[in-house]
Amino acid sequence: MKNVKTLALAATAVAAMSSNAFAADRSDLYATDYKWMQFNAMYSVDEHPIADGVDAHHNYLEMEFGGRKGIVDLYGYVDVFNLGNQDSGDKTNNASKIFMKFAPRFSLDAITGQDLSFGPVQEVYFSTLFNWGGGGITGNYTASDKDFNEFAAYTKGDVNMSFWGLGADVNVPWLGKTGMNLYATYDLNAKEWNGYQFSMNWFKPFHFFENKSFLSFQGYVDWQFAMDEDASGFNSFTGKTNNSSHGGAAFFGLYWHSDKYAVGYGAKYYNKVYGLNNQAFANEFWGGLDTTGWGHYFTATYKF
Repeated sequence: MKNVKTLALAATAVAAMSSNAFAADRSDLYATDYKWMQFNAMYSVDEHPIADGVDAHHNYLEMEFGGRKGIVDLYGYVDVFNLGNQDSGDKTNNASKIFMKFAPRFSLDAITGQDLSFGPVQEVYFSTLFNWGGGGITGNYTASDKDFNEFAAYTKGDVNMSFWGLGADVNVPWLGKTGMNLYATYDLNAKEWNGYQFSMNWFKPFHFFENKSFLSFQGYVDWQFAMDEDASGFNSFTGKTNNSSHGGAAFFGLYWHSDKYAVGYGAKYYNKVYGLNNQAFANEFWGGLDTTGWGHYFTATYKF
C-alpha cells in the first residue's frame, strides 16, 4: 500500500500482531465491515523513472481509500498531479494529470464458507489489481535535451495494466498482518499477458504516545519478473533492449498518526522499475530513462 492508513486499519494490524493466527468467524459476512478515506498532500523528489534532463520533483493530491464489505477487501487511491500546473518538475509537457490504483481482493474463505487458514496464513483471497493513467498523452510533441536542443519525441500514452492472482493475509513476526499477493500481469494496451508480480504491504504501529497518537513503520514491495525483454524492442543506440525481464520498487515509510491527521516521510528504492532498463529509449539526442535509484516522499494527511 502506498502511504498511510487509518486507525481502524491500525487496530486490525495490532490485533493480528498481538495474537497467534486464528480462523476468522465467517458466520456473519458483514460483522467485521469497515471503511476509511483520507486525503494526502504529497511532494515527491526523484520519483523514477527519470527522463534525462528532467528535474524530477512534483506535488500532487491523493485521495486514498479502503475497507472491507462482506467478501470484498478493497484498497485504492487516485492521484492528481501538478496541482498548480507549474512549469517546473516532471509533470509538465502534456503529461497526464491523473493516476489511479484499484485493488479489490475477494475472500475465498468467505466465498467457500471454509476455513482456509494454515500456519501464519490468516485468510486467502482471489486478488486483482488495476493501474490506470499516469503516462503522457499519446502523440507527438517537441522535447529538449539538457543542452536545450529541440527534437521530435513521441509518447505512447497512459498506463493500463491489470493483475490477476492469489493473495493472503500473513502474520509476519514483528510486522504482524501483512498482505501478500502473486499476480499474472495483463497489459490492457498491448492486449497480452506479460510476466508476474509479487506484492506485499504492511502497517506496523510501534510506539504509542499518551494522547493516543502513534508512530508507524509502513511500506510495500512490488517486484515484477519473467517479463518479455523484447516487448518494447531493441535499442541500437544502447545495444540492449529497452525492457528488462524484471524490476520493481520497495517503499519504507515512517509516519506519525492521530485520529484526524498524519505526517511522514518515505524512502523508495527503484530497481529497473516497470521492467525498464537504464537508458531505455535513449537516442543520439536524449539520454533515455534512469530507472534505478532512490526517491523521497513527504506526506501530510487529513482523515475522514
